[in-house]
Amino acid sequence: MAQGKPLQMSKRFIVIMAGGRGERFWPESRIARPKQLLPIVGEKAMLAQTIERLAGLVSPRDIFIITNIEQREAVLEVCPELDPAKVIGEPIGRDTAAAVGLATILVTREDPEASFAMLPADAVIHDAEGLCATLESAFAVAEAQPVLATIGITASFPATGYGYIQQGDSMGEYAGREVYQVKRFVEKPDQATAETYLEAGDYFWNAGMFIWSAPAIVAELEKNTPSLWQALQAIDAGLAAGQTVDHLLAEHYPHLEKISIDYAIIEKASNVAMLESGFDWDDVGEWPAVARHYPADAQGNVIRGRAELADATNNIIYSRDDEHLVALLGVKDLIVVKTADATLVCHKEKAQSIKALVNQIGAKEAYKRLI
Repeated sequence: MAQGKPLQMSKRFIVIMAGGRGERFWPESRIARPKQLLPIVGEKAMLAQTIERLAGLVSPRDIFIITNIEQREAVLEVCPELDPAKVIGEPIGRDTAAAVGLATILVTREDPEASFAMLPADAVIHDAEGLCATLESAFAVAEAQPVLATIGITASFPATGYGYIQQGDSMGEYAGREVYQVKRFVEKPDQATAETYLEAGDYFWNAGMFIWSAPAIVAELEKNTPSLWQALQAIDAGLAAGQTVDHLLAEHYPHLEKISIDYAIIEKASNVAMLESGFDWDDVGEWPAVARHYPADAQGNVIRGRAELADATNNIIYSRDDEHLVALLGVKDLIVVKTADATLVCHKEKAQSIKALVNQIGAKEAYKRLI
């Protein structure tokens, strides 16, 4: 898009990536209704909360959801305000580059000059006003310059579970917020390296939020993922010919290259811009993160549901069954999750291994229905 173009001449869209399986939140999270469709934190589904936060930025009718075919009906159930035609079910997961490419096809069919944001479905953000203000500035720079904008989360501790963005020189102010060049992206660091990043002050957590104009991302797709982009043209042509998106995705999607947008484009591009987050953020990637959003008792236990504890410390209990009591005696640092048909008891230190446990369970025919 030409530099200096007057802002907001093109239409704005939001595309939310909501196809995750949420294995680390098993047994509450299942393939058909994973984390983003559940009230893991708060009283509404995580996806519904994400859409509510965007109310001051775009209409729900201008929001696309990229989910998977098994979850599409559940998405419409928890978010009835969405346009059903814009809730797209992938027949198979092909990682985020394919999702971005598909989103680009769908958005450009609405407006070839549009700008759009790609956002995750399930982050916890309490400051909706700050989020919308930051996104407003990101849209402003994306509509003024052919850049790929991303949002860096101000690091509050030396996290080893997040990738990082190193901030470069200023590019000026857009819609009241400073925008910076990105010096580099770095993968999840070890503890010592994370501590140096926090001390340096110019490293930010990578939240996987991207904002760009359709022409800018098309140019990068053509340059860096030509085979993927060429394959997606068959879907575009089919839509132009009146075929249904479900039919076209079933035919073409399984053959698309499987690669993340970070590896495919973001880490290669020289025109990436960054804005510092003007809001709180937590990706709540595993059960221990839930404890950050609920009050603990005097012994450090976080309880959601009916529970009775004695001589128990620093445990997490999660149950939405109002008729079932969870009782803990003489234990510490446990995660206990109770659902109608499965119960998880796990040490907090093993939370990241829940995904492997789910794979083990799913490999047994008698238990496949439980995942």
